[in-house]
Amino acid sequence: MSTMQMALMVMSGVVIGVAASFTGLGGGFLMVPMLLFLGYSAQKAVGTSFLAILVISISALIAHNKLANVDYRLGMLLGVGGIVGAQLGPRLVEHVSTAHFKKIFAVVLVALAAYLFIKK
Repeated sequence: MSTMQMALMVMSGVVIGVAASFTGLGGGFLMVPMLLFLGYSAQKAVGTSFLAILVISISALIAHNKLANVDYRLGMLLGVGGIVGAQLGPRLVEHVSTAHFKKIFAVVLVALAAYLFIKK
């Protein structure tokens, strides 16, 4: 990876970090499409995204904690359920081609956008 590409990834991380900590969506909704655009397989894009999201999430948690915006009990309960889902997800995505993954991901993003747009 060239110095220019590394700088571009860091700048992309800044934008994704702001979006993730602002929306609470974790950043994967931006990172995965970017990695797919760069030619990564769906499986590699998702896995790489989770490593970056881990780092971003820890930083965002620290910032939100300073503002007293964290419900630790609720977060831990959601996290326990998320552990189970996080073990099932990679096994499922392993059986989906990158082409199909792109379509599924697009449908999820459009449905989420429609819900947020329509919700009062």
